[in-house]
Amino acid sequence: MKDKVYKLIELTGTSTKGIEDAVNTALKRAGKTIQNLGWFQIVETRGSIGKNQVEHWQVTIKVGFTVD
Repeated sequence: MKDKVYKLIELTGTSTKGIEDAVNTALKRAGKTIQNLGWFQIVETRGSIGKNQVEHWQVTIKVGFTVD
């Protein structure tokens, strides 16, 4: 089949280390049940503060994958 169909989902990954780690947390978990992950887009970045510094990152991403 020449023309592909894509599905788009939204996920939120979390991390105490940083934004990139939060994205990878979401992608690794999604990869356990979803095949053909192809791209992502960061939609929102937020976090919690503790002792006047970043305590926890939360990154919401849209993830696209091809449908078999």
